[in-house]
Amino acid sequence: MSENSANGISRFAVELGVAALTGAFGVAVCWGSLDIGAGWTEMGPDGGYFPFYIGLLIVFGSLVNIAQAFLKHRDTGEVFIDAGRAKVVASFLLPLVAFGAIAAWLGLYVGTALYIAATMLFQGRYKWWIALPSGLGVSAAFFLIFEIGFQVPLLKGPVEAWFGIY
Repeated sequence: MSENSANGISRFAVELGVAALTGAFGVAVCWGSLDIGAGWTEMGPDGGYFPFYIGLLIVFGSLVNIAQAFLKHRDTGEVFIDAGRAKVVASFLLPLVAFGAIAAWLGLYVGTALYIAATMLFQGRYKWWIALPSGLGVSAAFFLIFEIGFQVPLLKGPVEAWFGIY
């Protein structure tokens, strides 16, 4: 390992992690397919036949990626992401995770308004009197476009119920 690998996450670790995640996804697909039947009957394939083999292909691809990681990146010490860049990625990823949690709890429109306003305020360094109306405006535009224009209801929470929007 080189000195650079101590300053960030190694490419080898990321390759193994992603291959393990995709492998676990493939195993989950296979497991779920077995629950609904992955065999062949006199009427043809069961409902899980095709997904089972897709899951096997995903597991196989993950195993190939693990082998390639060991062959190509194990002893190189190559850095995938350093601490400085990880902070920049986290500054966008963590608010998105918070948006998902808030949207699931308070509804998509409230979550969108808070996310837009907070992103403009903290990352864009806008003043609050610009950020807050912008967040509310985007949320209102989404409501007009989806709920009224396309008549596609989006996830609503207690705030919309309080206003009688359902």
